[in-house]
Amino acid sequence: MAKSKTQTLPRSAVHGSMAVVGLLAFGAGAWLIRAERPWSGAWQPCLLLLFWVGILILGADLIWNGVHLRASTGLDHKHHDPSLGRSAIKFLGLMGSMGLVAVGYLIFPVYSDPLYLPFFSMLPVLIPLWLVAAVPYFYLVDRRMLVPQDGYWQLGELLLLRWRGVDRRVLGQHLLGWLVKGFFLPLMFGYMCQDMASLLGFDPASGPKPVFDTAYASMYFVDVTLVSAGYLATLRVTDTHIRSVEPTMLGWVVALACYQPFWSMVSGQYLAYHTDYDWQQWLASVPTVYAAWGGAILLLTAVYLWATLSFAGRFSNLTHRGIITNGPYRLSKHPAYIAKNLSWWLISVPFLSQGGFWDGLMRCLMLFGVNVLYWLRARTEERHLSSDPVYIQYALWMEQHGWLRRVVRIRGLGFLRYKVPPL
Repeated sequence: MAKSKTQTLPRSAVHGSMAVVGLLAFGAGAWLIRAERPWSGAWQPCLLLLFWVGILILGADLIWNGVHLRASTGLDHKHHDPSLGRSAIKFLGLMGSMGLVAVGYLIFPVYSDPLYLPFFSMLPVLIPLWLVAAVPYFYLVDRRMLVPQDGYWQLGELLLLRWRGVDRRVLGQHLLGWLVKGFFLPLMFGYMCQDMASLLGFDPASGPKPVFDTAYASMYFVDVTLVSAGYLATLRVTDTHIRSVEPTMLGWVVALACYQPFWSMVSGQYLAYHTDYDWQQWLASVPTVYAAWGGAILLLTAVYLWATLSFAGRFSNLTHRGIITNGPYRLSKHPAYIAKNLSWWLISVPFLSQGGFWDGLMRCLMLFGVNVLYWLRARTEERHLSSDPVYIQYALWMEQHGWLRRVVRIRGLGFLRYKVPPL
């Protein structure tokens, strides 16, 4: 491990090799699925790909890295306290968690959008498998738990009207965790199915534009697949469970503002930096510069994807599921946000607005507003993760060794520096 006079880089929750495992798992799965065409719809191959990628990533983590033996799981394999009663209460808590999310799907009109149709088509297959697997899982894991009264148990007790024994903090965090999964999983699975439909109908074409478009879309396909698997794989036995959920309203607001359906309002009404004139139109007549500019965009997108792959089965917005300190996170605390925001400047080139100087200036300011939104996401995430001493150690190490350490020391940019928040 890298060392400094005052700080040591803490061990990452995910081994660096897992990024390669995830990428290879996706590649093999996508190749097999495309070879087995035709499919009647996109959700069936997407569900198969999720299971394939998830099993390979979690299995490799268990076998190679022994993640089930970590203290952070809350399990002690020498501890043996089986209880059918506790396990039954937890199963009831699972049913209650799913029921609360289902009520949200029924109430909110947004879930009638065609984007979510593949997710709801997939649920009749996924839920029975989920419930059948949950029965032995709860029993086998519960008997090894040092503190078995987790969120599922708390909700189960509440549903049994045993109010006195309920820990409101644990219950609240559990419900917030399910709110995160209930919001993001349908969205990411919908995007995944759109990308799967493109894969199944893919017809290779020559020329710089088709090559760029295919490479760019493929990297986001890998991203949403790993992200979807992460929302499904919240398992204590693989150390991918949710340790805590973002506790502040500001953290939730700035995160949700970056996703549909909220992003349509934000980008359409307040931060509409897009124009009909993008980088490909600008550089279409200059092939060499086109290739270099497109290569820079793809490189930034690859860094963004690398950041997602570095989480393996632990990616999830608004949650703490282990501190990542290797891969691109060894270079910067927020490599995904930095890479994504820089790529948007290269893609949209708002400074070349055909509406003239003032229109271009306004669009640049609006894209800068998007950058500020992501900076707020980064700051709220840092504050949340700083409840873990490992993150504080990591962030202080980055202040001394990160690639941007000299930037944040520039006079006037001190607000970008990490400060241990009062807890």
